[in-house]
Amino acid sequence: MTTSPAALLLMTSLAAMYTTTAACPAGIYGEATYERVVVTDTPQGATAQRYVFVDGRRGGVGAADALLRCAADGLQVRSSVGAEGWQTWTCIDYRETALRFKSHGSELAGMLIEPPDAAMTRPPLTVQVHGSEKSAALGLAYPYLLASQGMSVFVYDKRGTGSSEGQYTQNFELLAEDAMAAAAVARRLAAGRYGRFGYAGFSQGGWVAPLAARRSGADYVVVGFGLMLSPLEEDRDQVMAELREAGHGTATLAKARELTEATGALVASHFSSGYQRLATLKRRYAKEPWLAQIKGEFTGALLASDEATLRRLGPALHDNLGLIWHYDSMRELRALQAPLLWIMAGADSEAPGEVTRERLSRLKREDKTIALYLFPDTDHGMWEFTQASDGSRHHTQVTEGYYRLIGDWVMGRRSAPYGRGQQLF
Repeated sequence: MTTSPAALLLMTSLAAMYTTTAACPAGIYGEATYERVVVTDTPQGATAQRYVFVDGRRGGVGAADALLRCAADGLQVRSSVGAEGWQTWTCIDYRETALRFKSHGSELAGMLIEPPDAAMTRPPLTVQVHGSEKSAALGLAYPYLLASQGMSVFVYDKRGTGSSEGQYTQNFELLAEDAMAAAAVARRLAAGRYGRFGYAGFSQGGWVAPLAARRSGADYVVVGFGLMLSPLEEDRDQVMAELREAGHGTATLAKARELTEATGALVASHFSSGYQRLATLKRRYAKEPWLAQIKGEFTGALLASDEATLRRLGPALHDNLGLIWHYDSMRELRALQAPLLWIMAGADSEAPGEVTRERLSRLKREDKTIALYLFPDTDHGMWEFTQASDGSRHHTQVTEGYYRLIGDWVMGRRSAPYGRGQQLF
């Protein structure tokens, strides 16, 4: 088969584009102070590289609308002056040390990321505690975005995820023990090259990080889009938020509250009791149009199952992760001595924040050292979004100011305003 000159030209152009995008090394790039972008590889290969700026903008390397492009002398970043202007940012030589460490019989995979001047400046060392996801944390942009602002970061794959051994769990006590083991090995590894140390927990990590910090005497704690609720309260508040979003009033919410109390009692009993109470309420509200709209963390699934199925499969499906259903966040935070930065998403669909905000305010009145920030109109993960007529959300970018706020607070500096972020106290 022969190839036409036009086809050869097209193939040559595509090959050149592939070479350009493939030649972009993963890492942290910068030009001005703390103006940073992180380029990461993915399992699909170099052509699937992604980038994230500290201000939250992100995209695919090599995409037509990309804000950067690879070059022989570094990374060319689109100038804010105009679409045709480009600035060259160089790769910053961060020190990365991979290792494996033991915690309660399982070997976990971790990575220490240190700025090039760590031996001289002794920056804070932050242990990242990620959320309930089952995917790996190693290789993601998050720890590099934190490290890019001057701190050292230790990140690890939770047990049962990524390259770590063990069985996946959501038991806060065990996860806190793993976080403490991660902190211990990170501090040994970075000895002489760090000052203070602390934890940053995101989503479900917001339950784990304060617990680990209290037990290990950490110097600071950061929580992003977390909850000061028990898992039972989380399900209840998510159901309430769903029904409010659908336009239902207080009468419906009161009825739904009866259901969440019944489903909560069932799971907290490890499916040993509570069936009759739940069955009675399901019959009572069977014709209510809002019943099918309930989802929550587990209530919707329990309502959709019959008693025989719940007796047979309930523990395996809904009580198999070691959750401490009545976990007392207030008790743990009252015992925490370290300063705490808590960041909330104002339109969080997974972690409604009304109760969390009230409880943090109560702790603040008790003279706990807490800084609370709220980013309005952002979803779980601090995502900005557009919302369709059916209520579904399309995430666009992590809100500007979020990463910078964490970096400034940990590093002990201030460069407000932080996008649309509001400091509540």
